Amino acid sequence: MTQVTDHRLRETDTDRHRYFRRSLKQEKFMKSNVGGIDRILRAALGLVLIALAATGTIGLWGYVGVVLLGTAAFSFCPLYPLLGINTCPVKRG
Repeated sequence: MTQVTDHRLRETDTDRHRYFRRSLKQEKFMKSNVGGIDRILRAALGLVLIALAATGTIGLWGYVGVVLLGTAAFSFCPLYPLLGINTCPVKRG
């Protein structure tokens, strides 16, 4: 009797694991909305702002460049969906 119970538990766990993996593939938590040129410009401007803030040329507001670097690194800008903007190229398949 314990073997049947163990077998059923393993089947249930396997089914749950498959469902979880499938749902992760289908659902993206943050869809990319920052395209290639946009990413390069964000990264460059972010580095310049951080460098200027670090040298004291501009005030502490220059550390906003960290946000620009983050959005470039993750290819996601949280303001873009609110504004209806997407600079990623259209995927044709």
